[in-house]
Amino acid sequence: MESIKSLVRKAKKGDGEAFVSLVKQYENVLYRTASKLLNNEQDVADVMQDTIISAYEKIHTLKKDEYFNTWICKILINKCNSLLNKSKKLVVMDEQLLMEKKNDGFQKLELEDALNSLNEAYRLALILYYIVGLNIKEISEFLKEPEGTIKSRLSRAKTLLRDNYYQYEGGFVYEK
Repeated sequence: MESIKSLVRKAKKGDGEAFVSLVKQYENVLYRTASKLLNNEQDVADVMQDTIISAYEKIHTLKKDEYFNTWICKILINKCNSLLNKSKKLVVMDEQLLMEKKNDGFQKLELEDALNSLNEAYRLALILYYIVGLNIKEISEFLKEPEGTIKSRLSRAKTLLRDNYYQYEGGFVYEK
């Protein structure tokens, strides 16, 4: 398997297959990140498509080839934030959808609620650390914030989740 650096170099020279290979390597991370930030599958699909198109058009602007993952995640998060700021819409969940979620992953729904209860800075720090897999230094560079601030946000976010939700048989229960 080719290294990320060599695939990025090829993609910068216009090799579409190399770009597709790069995107396929990060497709799951991008999807998980978008689905944690957005509440609608259609929005996730739209943002994923916009991200891939933008990345393809702007691959030549990537300065350090080894940071492709961070770079494309930043594009994705910016697209998600843009969509959220533009629409500011509420998601209405009917009873049937709620029952489907309960049968097919109620814990996931509860975890999403827990994450959504956090402010944007804490939620983004958790997503970048646990879902995207960036380390504290990478998150710091990505968000242009000091490493201490990132560590603090992660710690506070975990404390808030621990204080407002408690674990029971593999799931979360909200305490008001």
